[in-house]
Amino acid sequence: MTLLTDDLRERIAVPYAELHALIAGLFAERGTPPHRAATAAAALCHGDLCGFDSHGAFNLTRLYLPLFASGRTAPDAEPVVRTDLGACALVDARRALGLWAAAEAMDSATDRAARHGIGLVSVRGATHFGCAGFHALRAAERGMIGVVASNCGGQRIARPPLGALAMLGTNPLSVAAPALDDHPFLLDMSTTVVPTGKVRTAASSGETVPAGWLSDDAGGAVTDPARFDAGSAHLRWLGGDPATGAYKGYGLGLVVELLSALLPGAGLGPAPAALEGTGGPHGTDDDIGFFVLAIAPDLLRPDGEFAADARTLFGTLVDCPPAAGGGEVRYPGWWEAERARECHRTGVPLLPQVHRELVELGLGAGA
Repeated sequence: MTLLTDDLRERIAVPYAELHALIAGLFAERGTPPHRAATAAAALCHGDLCGFDSHGAFNLTRLYLPLFASGRTAPDAEPVVRTDLGACALVDARRALGLWAAAEAMDSATDRAARHGIGLVSVRGATHFGCAGFHALRAAERGMIGVVASNCGGQRIARPPLGALAMLGTNPLSVAAPALDDHPFLLDMSTTVVPTGKVRTAASSGETVPAGWLSDDAGGAVTDPARFDAGSAHLRWLGGDPATGAYKGYGLGLVVELLSALLPGAGLGPAPAALEGTGGPHGTDDDIGFFVLAIAPDLLRPDGEFAADARTLFGTLVDCPPAAGGGEVRYPGWWEAERARECHRTGVPLLPQVHRELVELGLGAGA
């Protein structure tokens, strides 16, 4: 079945259960315990459900299966708690697949928050965890606030403002919380204008990207996404130029580096090896660090007050009248929830090249 999206690109809809089963099976075949493979597959599919092609099945053959093939992730890794203080813990993921390791870290954080009001799990030795929002949502599903951040280990992608060398990764940050029924608040963002995956999905589809995503060495706008991997274009920070707020995106990237890498002792982007770069992206995303925080509002306030106030806050936003010619006012996470619900009903829309790759891996073979 095919469907037409709002950007007029043809996609192929696949039943969610079929997509999830294929990916979980591929992870399990490579040695991941079945229950963890299922969690990892759900984390990866979350990107496609919510409209984040860059963090969905597109990355299966480009990122995750190569991690297994190269030995850079340990499929049977068992994370070890190095320090446990009750409300907080330091965990060594031991090269576990981040797609499930971050989810388990959030589950531990919410268990701790249920006892102490707050739970922090600081993780080192991890690998890429997909969409940060998938893991933050696990707290919201328990009526809590979830905060998740990750650095990119030793992979350096973005230059500091006015800098000539890449020093930091895209350093994603997510916050989730209960809001209106079936529509949790979910902020899921990179601290650069976009993550690298959005540039690469555009390049794979032969599209141009908006001016403002990429710049050349002189600061000029670049709209050809292929130039990123060619090394002649660089990701920009949120805020764009220094005069328009690039230091805010850069500062947020450093906050993520501080909380997710410096705190647990994970691999740092700004390390001496960064000074050996040639200006473009370099290094590998090994020894990634996570910051996973859960807050239990009902332990701080009378039971139910937080949820009621959240409905007031987010309901008021939804009731805001639109500007002339504008669309409906919504909050981060609303449209993602709407899209996910529709995808569960009609199928997950995949880019044609991603669908072809999955068919080669066995999609539909059991139909």
